Amino acid sequence: MGEVGDGGEENMAAWLLGINNLKVLPYKLPPLGPNDVRVRMKAVGICGTDVHYLKTMRMTHYVVKEPMVIGHECAGIIEELGSEVKSLAVGDRVAVEPGMTCGRCKYCKAGRYNLCDDTKSLGLPPIHGSLANQLVHPADLCFKLPDNVNLEEGAMCEPLSVGVHACRRANINPETNVLIVGAGTIGLVTMFTARAFGSPRIVIADVDEQRLLIAKSLGADEFVKVSPSIEDLDQEVEHIKKAMGSDIDVTFDCAGFSKTMSTALNATRTGGKICLVGMGHNEMTIPLTSAVAAREVDIIGAFRYKETWPLCIELIRSGKIDVKPLITHRFGFSQEEVEEAFEVSARGGKAIKVMFNL
Repeated sequence: MGEVGDGGEENMAAWLLGINNLKVLPYKLPPLGPNDVRVRMKAVGICGTDVHYLKTMRMTHYVVKEPMVIGHECAGIIEELGSEVKSLAVGDRVAVEPGMTCGRCKYCKAGRYNLCDDTKSLGLPPIHGSLANQLVHPADLCFKLPDNVNLEEGAMCEPLSVGVHACRRANINPETNVLIVGAGTIGLVTMFTARAFGSPRIVIADVDEQRLLIAKSLGADEFVKVSPSIEDLDQEVEHIKKAMGSDIDVTFDCAGFSKTMSTALNATRTGGKICLVGMGHNEMTIPLTSAVAAREVDIIGAFRYKETWPLCIELIRSGKIDVKPLITHRFGFSQEEVEEAFEVSARGGKAIKVMFNL
């Protein structure tokens, strides 16, 4: 999938070399296959997983064992076509879906390619990512952008896809009142998508009041500030129910901790649904019997996404979703700017989406 180059006019990329060690170095691209395109990267966002790799060199069971180019939220301009590519042209502006699946397993054949065990995704160890001047990628995973959708919005299709997939999994519709636990980027794109799918009322909860104020300004009907302490759970659930003013039909846990899942299980109505989107803790202690067995609250997962880019692009093109307010910080692609961008993203606070303009 490419290697560190030796200087000259070669492609440059952000290489993760070790914990808190990110260097802009030459990157030799792999050869262009007949069904590939070469894309000049123009917008690349920083995801929480990118920060996690930088801080720990691992995410769940994915471990960075050797130098790796980081990044996977991206959009750019087609510069070269493989010999068999007919659907795109040089100069097209495209949003890039990062995951490359086998196409042969039972999940791929059933249309659930997000569950493919042989997924090779940009920036997912050991596959090199997209924070580079250029990228070689399969043409069928590059989606042409309409004239009124800019390249930053194209890069935002990746996080937005998480919200779209989650709302599809939970069957959000105009009769669904939604609670979102977690007001980070994924919580916010899930909020945007739930509204676009027709949800009449959305309440969001988080430990960070600044994030909650941002969520309110971007369309949440109400918000509730919560604490990390499980001792506050019962009181907080009452506040959440009061803020909703009616039954909570679906809760999205966009954090993935014992406390957030316990909040979801206690707040969601009998017969309702919880969609676990966040992956904070691998193991949790939660009240399953009282909620799942006694009240038939369903728990579903949302992993990656499938067939979401066309809808994301249409939601942005039509104005049903405006992702631009989520982009709070922008940086260039020098060594100094790359280091500063990741520091800003890691601090959180007012930083929602940190974007590189290459």
